[in-house]
Amino acid sequence: MLRPLYNWILRRSARPDAVWWMAGVSFAESSFFPLPPDIMLIPMCLAEPKKLWRYTNICALASLFGGILGYAIGFFLFDSVGRLLFDLYGLWDAYYGFQHSFNTVGPWLLVLKGVTPIPYKLLAITAGIAKMDIVIFLLCSVVARFSRYYIIAVLLHFYGPQVQRIIEKRLMLVTTLLVVVVVGGLLSFKLV
Repeated sequence: MLRPLYNWILRRSARPDAVWWMAGVSFAESSFFPLPPDIMLIPMCLAEPKKLWRYTNICALASLFGGILGYAIGFFLFDSVGRLLFDLYGLWDAYYGFQHSFNTVGPWLLVLKGVTPIPYKLLAITAGIAKMDIVIFLLCSVVARFSRYYIIAVLLHFYGPQVQRIIEKRLMLVTTLLVVVVVGGLLSFKLV
């Protein structure tokens, strides 16, 4: 089941309009959508290594702008849209655990958790709810989102062909590891 999807994404990643799809997914993931942009960014960078840094910058910028929308949802629309998103994704337990820590060490938590593949929308919306200073939010988001995607870019830059071979050979293992990392990131909210 995963092989056809992987091949489909890899074929689409070489298309001229793929960058717009990736940017849209990255924007949406930072504010309301559950699908991370990595599933497009990595195959696109592997298919066209010369565009790795361009794709990475576009993905990070789109994520940053999506985070601003997430912040606005928390700041202005939490009672309507924010609550709906938290209900839809079952984020209430994570939110309550995160809110306490966020009030104490918000900027540091935003940077540290923003680098991980946990749902960034939770961080952005919570920053808006907490009425975090927008300049501090933007600075922390720039550090977090660019760091997150640049880590991927550096790995792909130095180990691109090996990464592609590993993904193609052990697609199920790679997918399982990504799920474990995402679930681990979500569970870390309960521990903080």
